[in-house]
Amino acid sequence: MSNTPHGIGFTAHRPVVMGRNGMVCAGHPLAAQAGVSILQKGGNAFDAAIATAAALGVVEPLMSGIGGDGFIMTYRAQDPITGHDSLRVCNGTGAAPYAATLERYREGIPMKGILSVSVPGLLNAWLDTHEAYGSLPLSEVLAPAIALADDGFPVTHYLAGAIAGDALLCEFPTSRAIFTRSDTGAPLQPGDILRQNDLARTLTTIAQQGRDAFYRGSIGEAIVRFSEEQGGLLTMADLNDCSARWQDPISTDYGDYTVYEAPPNSSGHILLQELNIIRQYDMAAFGFGSPESIHLMVEAKKMAFADREAYVADPDYIDVPIAGMLSEEYARERAGIIDRHVASARMEAGDPWRFQPERHAATPAGAGRRGPRSEEEDTTCFVVADRAGNAVCLLQSIQSGWGSSLVAGNTGILLNNRMTYWHLESDHVDCLQPGKRVRHTMNPVMVFRRGTSAANGSSNGTGGRRLTYVLGTPGADCQVQSNMQVITNLVDYGMTVQEAVEAPRWKHVGDGTESTVPHTAEDRLLMESRFDAAAIRQLRGMGHPVHELGAWDGVTGREMALYIDPDTGALHGAADPRYDGYAVGY
Repeated sequence: MSNTPHGIGFTAHRPVVMGRNGMVCAGHPLAAQAGVSILQKGGNAFDAAIATAAALGVVEPLMSGIGGDGFIMTYRAQDPITGHDSLRVCNGTGAAPYAATLERYREGIPMKGILSVSVPGLLNAWLDTHEAYGSLPLSEVLAPAIALADDGFPVTHYLAGAIAGDALLCEFPTSRAIFTRSDTGAPLQPGDILRQNDLARTLTTIAQQGRDAFYRGSIGEAIVRFSEEQGGLLTMADLNDCSARWQDPISTDYGDYTVYEAPPNSSGHILLQELNIIRQYDMAAFGFGSPESIHLMVEAKKMAFADREAYVADPDYIDVPIAGMLSEEYARERAGIIDRHVASARMEAGDPWRFQPERHAATPAGAGRRGPRSEEEDTTCFVVADRAGNAVCLLQSIQSGWGSSLVAGNTGILLNNRMTYWHLESDHVDCLQPGKRVRHTMNPVMVFRRGTSAANGSSNGTGGRRLTYVLGTPGADCQVQSNMQVITNLVDYGMTVQEAVEAPRWKHVGDGTESTVPHTAEDRLLMESRFDAAAIRQLRGMGHPVHELGAWDGVTGREMALYIDPDTGALHGAADPRYDGYAVGY
C-alpha cells in the first residue's frame, strides 16, 4: 500500500469521493456544489451539467463562459421510447466570422484583443442539451450561477494570480471594472469578493428568453456593438447563423473497454490513435512510469499529431479519413515503425487513406500537408453522473487564459480568442476561411466495459456495454496526452480514479504540431519531477529532450474522472489537486 494518506496501490493525497445518488467532479468546488444542488432538487445529470457549466463560467472566468465554445458528450442510460441507451456529442463550436478573410489577417493573428474573437457557440450546446434531456426549467438550472455572479464569491489564490498575470484584463476598462479593486485599481487578491452583476443580468435574460436573446436579441446586439466599437469582425449575421450540432462519437477498443471520443473538428481521434498504437504492446508488463512505457506513449503521440496536421480540419470543408486513421491495420503499421530504443527526431504523417473503406476518387484537400509556443490554454472540464446511470462529460473554453481579455460592454461576457487556432498558410488543411470551424483540442471521453452486466443481471447498455469511466481535462494539446496516461493508469495499472489523476504526468511539445499561433515550439518532453530519476535519465539517453517540471505542474493537465461500480452502482469521483478542482457526491 502507498504511504500517502489515501493511496491504495499508488500515491493519493486526496480520497476517492463516493456517492450513490450523484457525482460532480469540476474545476471549482462552488461549481461542483452547484451541480449537486440541482441533482438534490430532482434534476438529472443533464440539468446538473448545465448548472455546473454556467457556474464555472462565473467562478472560473479565465477558463470558460458563454463567450466561448465547447463539446458535450451525453450518455442516456435508457431512452424512454426505445428502451436502449444512447451516446451522443453536442458540438458547440463557433465558426470564424464572415469577415475573417486571409487578407484581413495578412499581418498575423493577434493573441489578444478584438481581432482574436471567434463566434461563440457554447450557449447553443448548453440549450440543445437541456432541451433534449433536461428535466427542470432552465431558470432553475441557471439559478446557482446567477446567484454566484450576483452575490459574489471569494477569489482563490489561483484565480488571484491569474488576474494579476493578465495585463490587458487589468487595463481594459470593462474588464478592469470587474477584476480589479475599485479603490486602488489593483488586481483582486485572495479572499476578495468577485461580483459580476452584469453577467448575472445576462444569465437571467437567457433564463427568461432563451437562446434568441443571445443569438438574435439584445445580448447579441450588445456584443456586436462592442465588437464594432473596438474594430472587430462580429456581426448579427455571424450570431444568427451559429448553431450547435449533434454528432455520433468515434471509438476504439482498449483492453476490455471501448473508449468513445468526439469526432472532428475535435482532436479526439488523437487519443484513439494513441491507444490503438500502444495496445500493440504489453503496457501493463512495462509498469507505470517505466521509460519503456513513456517512450512508446510519446512516440504514439507524435504519430497521431502528425496525422492531425496532415488530414484533420472542419469535416464540412474537407474529407477526413477517420476510419482509416482508427483502423487496426493502420495502427499495426504505425506501431511497427517505432524504434523501441531511440526517440524519433521528426515524425511524418502516415497514409490512412489506404485503410479507408471507401477512398474518395479525388485526393482530399489537405492530404499530405503540414503546421506554440508552450500553450497556455485555459479550458475547463467536468464530469457528472446521476443515480439513473446518465452521465455527461463537458469541456468548454474561451481558448487561452482570459480569452481575448475583453468583457463585451455591459454584458459581463468575456469574449474568446479562438481565432488564434487558425493557420494562415493557404495550403494548410486547417487554413482560415470565413464561416469555417477551426480544429479544436477539446475532447470529452467516456469508457465502457464490453460485455458486462450489473449484479442484478441488467446490462444497462447496448450489447452489454456498461459505462465505467467518464474523464477529461483542459490543457490544449496536452488533453489527449493526459487522457491517454490516465486511461493506461486505470486499465493497465489498476489505479483508483484518484490515484490515476494524481499520478505524475508528462507532456510532449512538438514543433509544427502545436495548435496555437505561431504553431512553432521547441521540441521538449516535459516531465513532472515525481517520476523516477533513473527513468528520466534513461529517456534522455534514448534521445528525448526531457525538461523537468515541478512536482505538481499544471501544464500536464487538470484531470477530472469518475468511476461507476458495475456491481453496486456506487459513484467514485476524483478531481486533480493541481488546481482548484473538487469532486462532490451525495
